[in-house]
Amino acid sequence: MKLLHTPRPESHVAAHASSSRITALQSFFAAVGFGLLGITAASAHVTLEPQQAIVGSAYRAVVIVPHGCAGSPTLKLRVQIPNGVIAVKPQPKAGWTLETVNGKYGQTFDYFGTPISEGVKEIAWSGRLLDENYDEFIFRAYLTSDLQPGTKLYVRVVQECEKGISRWIEVPTNDTSSDEFKFPAPAVQLIPRSSVPAVQHPSPGAW
Repeated sequence: MKLLHTPRPESHVAAHASSSRITALQSFFAAVGFGLLGITAASAHVTLEPQQAIVGSAYRAVVIVPHGCAGSPTLKLRVQIPNGVIAVKPQPKAGWTLETVNGKYGQTFDYFGTPISEGVKEIAWSGRLLDENYDEFIFRAYLTSDLQPGTKLYVRVVQECEKGISRWIEVPTNDTSSDEFKFPAPAVQLIPRSSVPAVQHPSPGAW
């Protein structure tokens, strides 16, 4: 007796294909969702740009404030300058009052042949930034060779609002990560000067 293969109804095949497409789309959007969740979490923090800096060189730091304190407008931003960061010059902002606190460094540093033992230790901008807006606060500094390449430099920031204060000062230890904190301190990855390609200048005859 010859067994005949009974083909599946076209509707069943179509339903199976449709179900497979739905499953694939669900997996795709789930992956995208998790990625966006990570991006959203990071963008909710006060951060530093650029996120890499060369030890033994100048650094233009941009402190990015993405929101207020639980919906309340930001009235003041205070930035504490870490050890090993010298010759700090904050950039004024239109409509904001700029203040600095000077003090002694922990040691004397060589700054392009000039010994320097004191300078700006804290910067404060006072003004008004609505929760629905974001803004950038900028300062320039010199990262001394005493800083360790391959590590992160943490810059503590305090955000004072009409209602409440957000203290972005949590720094990880060997057993913790910034991802575990609600208010992590902004950080910049320190890299050695040797990792930056040297600029090749043409000889006079090549001009």
